[in-house]
Amino acid sequence: MRLVRTGRDTRRDTRRETRRDRGRHARLDARREAAVVRQAAGLCLHYPDDAFRARLPLLRAALAEVPGAASAALLAFLDDIDARDPQELAAHYVAIFDLRNRRSLYLSWWREGDTRRRGEALVRFKHVYRLHGREFVGDELPDFLPAVLEFTATGAEDAADAGVALLQEHRPGLELLRLALADASTPYTRVLEAICATLPGPSPKDRAEARALAHAGPPREEVGLDTYGSLPPAPGGSGFASPEVDGVAR
Repeated sequence: MRLVRTGRDTRRDTRRETRRDRGRHARLDARREAAVVRQAAGLCLHYPDDAFRARLPLLRAALAEVPGAASAALLAFLDDIDARDPQELAAHYVAIFDLRNRRSLYLSWWREGDTRRRGEALVRFKHVYRLHGREFVGDELPDFLPAVLEFTATGAEDAADAGVALLQEHRPGLELLRLALADASTPYTRVLEAICATLPGPSPKDRAEARALAHAGPPREEVGLDTYGSLPPAPGGSGFASPEVDGVAR
């Protein structure tokens, strides 16, 4: 008869399970932290009205619980804008996110410009939202970056993955916007830095595509957008009933 040392095997199994549990918890924590950063970044990209300023303490408290460079960048952004005169900040926001200055918050604009293909891209955003049980409402376009961030941050795991896929698909545009904001020396650069930090990889081979687009600019063709009307800049007010919903409703 051969004796089996079950006690040792049990301890080994327990250690394996503990390591697996730690890995699962770490992945869950990383997802939650990325969700907090994305939701906070989306709110930071809204027009800085009184309602936004009222949310600053809540944003600070949430970001203070998240370690890492992304949350630190957003906290630095909040410190900067909190010290600014509200009217000057509002004027700065309108000037910065003006399509004429190629600093658009509408993701598909960076890829399609004002072409007929843009309409198809906008429909696809709405389709992705609907596929995951969300319905886009309000006056904004569905590729509005704060809306995409809200969808990514507040949905179930599959919706979050779909949102990250949208952001990755439009990563060149995000990088172009980040570079354009840096050139403009605006504190909003930190918000884009935080968003990009939550995505896989630094600035992958999209960086080359971003540089090419930065020199050439997006295509222009003033047709094909009848379904969505004209393309406004992102001026006073997002057109959403509530910044927490960002035009995406359950």
